[in-house]
Amino acid sequence: MIWVAAIVGYFIGSIPFSYIIPRLRGIDITKVGSGNVGGTNVLRNLGTGYGALAMFLDIMKAVVAVLIFKNQGENAMVMAGAMSVFGHCYSPFVKFKGGKGVATTLGSFFAIFPQAGMFALGIWIAIVALTQYVSLASIIGLLAGTIFTLVFGKNYWIIFLALTLFSVYRHKENIKRLLEGNERKTNVVDYFLGWMDRKDKNSAK
Repeated sequence: MIWVAAIVGYFIGSIPFSYIIPRLRGIDITKVGSGNVGGTNVLRNLGTGYGALAMFLDIMKAVVAVLIFKNQGENAMVMAGAMSVFGHCYSPFVKFKGGKGVATTLGSFFAIFPQAGMFALGIWIAIVALTQYVSLASIIGLLAGTIFTLVFGKNYWIIFLALTLFSVYRHKENIKRLLEGNERKTNVVDYFLGWMDRKDKNSAK
């Protein structure tokens, strides 16, 4: 069952929502912005609505992959979640390219240990609000979720750590820019607050 979970998790994770959504608008996300097939790049280039949808779907594909194996035991769930991250990052549908795995890793956290997912998301929001560095927030948020899992004595914390380190590896260019002081800032909080304000104004008309 573990290998079934690995295969299913990989192929669900490989569905490139952050590529499909821009394509429906006639945009090849691999050729705009950072070229990353991830929600943040969609957010920056297509706006909050499309970015939010891409992020949500990238989270949910990991959740679905894990929950399919809910009755097959913890090991199968963890395997499905971990492989959904690899599927997202190396999707056969976009020439084995993909995103950096943050949203899908977060989805795995949520599905396997929801409290760790909430903790990681809370830290991510706080760091983004304070620094506007999405990459920094992503790394610290996932690390925080991993530590949370370790503190609560979950055996799979080591898998969470491996996924976090994999995300750190995927962010190596961002880390280099952070150290050099030229990493791009994205005020995600303002993106979403401005989007909600516009929705409220439109609904009041």
